Amino acid sequence: MLEIEVYPGSSYPLGATWDGNGVNFALFAGNATAVELCLFDQDCVHEQVRIKFSERTSHVWHAYLPGIEPGQCYGYRVYGPFEPHNGLRYNPNKLLIDPYAKAISGAVEWHDSLFGYNMDEDDLSFSETDNAPFIPKSVVINQDYDWEGVKPPGTSYLQSIIYETHVRGISIAHPDIPENIRGTYAAICHPVMIEYLQSLGITAIELMPVHQFINDRHLAERNLSNYWGYNTIGFFAPDTKYSSSGVMGGQVKEFKDMVKELHRAGIEVILDVVYNHTAEGNQLGPTLSFRGIDNLEYYRLTEDKRYYMDYTGTGNTLNAYYPSVLRLMMDSLRYWVQEMHVDGFRFDLASALARELNEVNRLGAFFSIIHQDPVLSQVKLIAEPWDVGEGGYQVGNFPPGWAEWNGKYRDCIRDYWRGEDSMLEEFALRFTGSPDLYQDDNRRPTASINFITAHDGFTLRDLVSYNEKHNEQNGENNQDGEDHNRSSNYGVEGDTDDPEILALRERQVRNFLTTLFLSQGVPMLLAGDEMGRTQRGNNNAYCQDNEISWLNWEETDQELLTFCRRLIKLRKTHPVFCRRTWFHGELVRDTGLQDIGWFQPDGTQMSAHNWKEDFAKSLGVYLNGHGIMGRDPIGRRIIDNSFYIIFNAYHGEIKFKLPGLKYGKLWTKVLDTSDPQLKNKPLNFNHGQQIRVEGRTIMLLTTKSQ
Repeated sequence: MLEIEVYPGSSYPLGATWDGNGVNFALFAGNATAVELCLFDQDCVHEQVRIKFSERTSHVWHAYLPGIEPGQCYGYRVYGPFEPHNGLRYNPNKLLIDPYAKAISGAVEWHDSLFGYNMDEDDLSFSETDNAPFIPKSVVINQDYDWEGVKPPGTSYLQSIIYETHVRGISIAHPDIPENIRGTYAAICHPVMIEYLQSLGITAIELMPVHQFINDRHLAERNLSNYWGYNTIGFFAPDTKYSSSGVMGGQVKEFKDMVKELHRAGIEVILDVVYNHTAEGNQLGPTLSFRGIDNLEYYRLTEDKRYYMDYTGTGNTLNAYYPSVLRLMMDSLRYWVQEMHVDGFRFDLASALARELNEVNRLGAFFSIIHQDPVLSQVKLIAEPWDVGEGGYQVGNFPPGWAEWNGKYRDCIRDYWRGEDSMLEEFALRFTGSPDLYQDDNRRPTASINFITAHDGFTLRDLVSYNEKHNEQNGENNQDGEDHNRSSNYGVEGDTDDPEILALRERQVRNFLTTLFLSQGVPMLLAGDEMGRTQRGNNNAYCQDNEISWLNWEETDQELLTFCRRLIKLRKTHPVFCRRTWFHGELVRDTGLQDIGWFQPDGTQMSAHNWKEDFAKSLGVYLNGHGIMGRDPIGRRIIDNSFYIIFNAYHGEIKFKLPGLKYGKLWTKVLDTSDPQLKNKPLNFNHGQQIRVEGRTIMLLTTKSQ
C-alpha cells in the first residue's frame, strides 16, 4: 500500500472536490461507526491505499488528501451494525459508490458479491465476499470548462416545442453521423442532428435518463438491457454508456459540449430525472451505494424496517422526507443547472417525491424547497404527476411554478379520435389548456404539457395500427405494459397492404399531430413520431436496445415529416395557438366577438345540451386573433389572424357551414388532414358558405382579424 498524507479536510461540499492542489473527500453516513476511503490505480482495478477517516462533522465524514488529481478512482467502505430488522445494513466487505460522484468509471459487472447477504440464504445473512472487482469506481474530475460565453436560450413555455428522445436511440442508426460517436452525447450535438432539430422547429430536447444507471441483473441474464435508464445509481454522473470520450471524466466534458452546442443552436436541454428510487431495489437487491452508507436515512422503510415502501414499482422509494436525502436531491439538481447548464427537469413519478409519511402532499418539503430556491425555481420543472401508490394520480394538483405531463389530455384526445361517446365537452377543455385542472390555482395554460404519445406506450404509428400490445420480445409472456391503450387498428392488426386502411391510419396520425400543435399548452412530440416510427406493437420497450426502439432514419415518411414541420411552423408563427392567458368566452372590445366560439356543423353556436350528446363527434372552433390578451416583450399588444378549426371525428363526411360575416368575410384553407398537400380546390371560402369535410378530418381556415 502507498503512503499518503491526510489532512482533516472539510465536511462541505459533499463528494470529491479537487481544488488544484488536492482533493477534499466528504461522505454523509449518519448511522455509521467508521468510514474508509479506498483509492485505486489509474485503471480502477487495484486498490492502492485505504484511509480510515478520523474526522466527522454533523454526520459527515471527511478528509483532505494533498497531491490527489482528477482521474483518481475511489470508493468507500462503511462500517456499522448489520441489523436488517432495524433498517441497518452495513457491510464493509462491499465497496460503495460515492452518492456525490461526478463521474463513475463504468458499469456494474453482475456477481453474487455485489449483494450484502449470501445469495443462497435470505437477506438476514451477512456476506463476507469482497465486491470490489465487480463494482465501478467513483472518479475525481476537474470541473473547469470553457462555455465560450454561450448562454442558455431561456425559451419561455409559450414558445416551447419539446422533443422527447433517447441519447442512444436517436442517433445509433443515423447514416450521416460518424460511426464512432453514434449513440452518444457527441452525436446529439453533431451538425447533422442539430440541423434536423432546427428544421423541425424543436426548441427543447427532453432526454430520457442520463444519470448513471444500472442494467438490471435479470435483464442481463436474458441478454436484454435497461434501455430506458430509470434505474439510477449516480445522481451527479452522466452515464458512461453514452460517452465516446472515455469514462474517467471524459463523459462530463462530452455532456457539457453537447449542451453548449445545443444552446448555441437555440435548443434547450431538459433532463428526465429519477429521484423517486434507486437501482438497489428491495431487501433482496444489491448493495451498491446508499444501502450500505445509510439505509435507514436514504430509504422509506415499513414498520418492520427490514422491508421497503414501494411507491414506484421498483422495490424502493427514496425518502424525500429526510433532510439528508432532500439535500442530495437539491445538490444534484443545482449541479446540473449550474455546472452542466441544463434548462430544466422532468421528474419521473413525481408524486412519490410529494409523499410525507404515506399521503401525497403537494406542498411537501421537496416542493417547498424548490419553490424558494433562487436557482431551481427559475428553470423548467415538469412533473410526471403520478406514482403507483394509493392516491398517486395527481394530475392538476402540483403547485404553481410546475408544469405537468397531462395524462388526461393524452387519454381524451386518443378517445376523441377513435370515436368514443360523450367526448366533446372534455375535448374542449383539453384543447383549451385544461382550465378545469389548472385555472383555479392561478396557473397558466402552459402548466399543461400536452402529449399523445411518450416513451412509455405505443408510438403514434402503432397507436393507429394495433388494438393490442405485442411485448413478447420482452420475455414476460406479454404480461408487461399497459393493456388499455385507447388505440385502434382500423380493421387489421399491424401491417397491412389495404390502401383504404393505410390512408385512414395516415390521416389519423395527422389528426393527432394537428390537435397536439393547435392546442393551448405546451406540445411534446415523441422522437420519431414525425417520421412514422414503429415499435411493432411493443408498448413497453424498456429493455429493447435494438431496432425496436431506435429511430430508423432510412425509412422516414417524408410526407409526414413535411406535414409535421408545417404544423410546428404554423404554431410558432401564430400566437393565437399559444396564449399566455385563458379563454374566457367574453366579448373582445375591438371586434364585439368572443375570444373563442364553439359551433355546430350547421353554423349555429353550441348550446349547453350539445356538449352532452353521445353521437356528437364534430364541431367548429373560432379563435379570435384580437382576443389573445397578451403583450410582447416590449409591451405591444399581440394581435394575430383569426382561425376557424373544424374537427370531424365522425367516420363519414359532414357539411359544415362557416360562421356569419361578423366573424370574417373571406376564409382561406391553410391545412386539411384529408388533403395534406392542399391539392383539392377551392382554398378560399366566403362567410356562411357550406364546406364538405371528409370523415375523421381536421380543416383549418384563417381570415385577417376584423
